[in-house]
Amino acid sequence: MRHEEDDVEYILFICTDPEGEDAAPGDLTTEQWGADVDARGVWRHGDRLRPVEAATTVRRRGDDVLLTDGPFAETREHIAGYDVIEAADLDEAVAIAAAHPMARAGRIEVRPVWPLDGGD
Repeated sequence: MRHEEDDVEYILFICTDPEGEDAAPGDLTTEQWGADVDARGVWRHGDRLRPVEAATTVRRRGDDVLLTDGPFAETREHIAGYDVIEAADLDEAVAIAAAHPMARAGRIEVRPVWPLDGGD
């Protein structure tokens, strides 16, 4: 397992995109991508998410807890899953995300994790 002192955790939000493309010859499958990042020691955890119809949005206003079925935003795209990786920097995290099949079929938002005890 790779764990460099200066590595940063990144979350990859795996998103659908109605304008996505089909896989190209030579693209990795999701299983191959997962095996690759796991073997390299950069994958921490991840999974798919149930469809947006299973989502519940929670808001608290005053003393009231408000629940809404479905996601907060009304969009054609949705977050279908996530992966947490460890990378030396954003460039490495982007390279890892770019190899994911959903980078072509959908899109991937790469965001550094900001630990509560991590300061600014």
